[in-house]
Amino acid sequence: MIRFRIEELFIWQKSIEISDELFNTADHLESIKQFRFAEQFRFATLSISNNIAEGTGSNSNSDFKKFLNYSHRSLFEVVNMLIVFNKRGYINADLLNKKKEELDHLSRMLTKFSQSLSVA
Repeated sequence: MIRFRIEELFIWQKSIEISDELFNTADHLESIKQFRFAEQFRFATLSISNNIAEGTGSNSNSDFKKFLNYSHRSLFEVVNMLIVFNKRGYINADLLNKKKEELDHLSRMLTKFSQSLSVA
C-alpha cells in the first residue's frame, strides 16, 4: 500500500478530522440557503489541511514552515467565520465553543511543529 508522508503527520490527521466535522456546518449553511458562506467556509476549512499537505512536498524546512503558516492563517479565518455564524444565529454557542477549543489545540500544534523544524 502506498502511503504519503502527510498521512503519517498527526497535525494533518487532526486537521482532516476537524475539517470533516466542520463540513457538517457547511452542509447546515447550505440547508438554510447560505450558499456563499458555505462555499467560503469549506474553502477555508479545507485550506488548513491542504497547506499542511502542500508543505510536506517542500524541498526545505523553510518552505514547509511557510505552508504551515498559511495553514495557521486559514485556521484563524475559520474561527472568525464560526464567530460570525454564531452571531448571525447559524450555529449555537455550544458548537462554537467546541470548535474553538479544537481549533485552538490544532493552532498550538501547528505552532509547535513549525518551531521544531530547523531552518538552515
